Amino acid sequence: MIVVSDTSVISGLIQAESLFILQKLYKRIVIPNEVFFELNKLDKRYLDQLSNDWIEVIKVTKTPLLNELSSILDLGEAEAIMLARELNADVLLIDEKKGRMIASKMGVKITGILGTLIEAKRQNLIKEVKPILKTL
Repeated sequence: MIVVSDTSVISGLIQAESLFILQKLYKRIVIPNEVFFELNKLDKRYLDQLSNDWIEVIKVTKTPLLNELSSILDLGEAEAIMLARELNADVLLIDEKKGRMIASKMGVKITGILGTLIEAKRQNLIKEVKPILKTL
């Protein structure tokens, strides 16, 4: 399974001390360079949690479509959508409304932090969703 993530889902789960959910659910996450840079700008503590062998950073091919997307979305979102398309990902983890809408229109299957938490509960990886949502 190929799972690409934007910044929001990873940063939210790190803040909630629940990043383990992504590893347990998906085994491997792929992020574009810009998402990696964004996460490191937010908090240097993220660097330790992101240097795991189950998180892979991949450079996105610069294309006119990426330029177009980055003119209406932030660069991390644009790269995540493009990477999901390039890799024919099974799912893109993204929360921002505009990014979700564009990704869906481009045929990319999406879920966000809430969908991830619900799936984690369904698979008995967490007992409750609500306490994690409260910390966000």
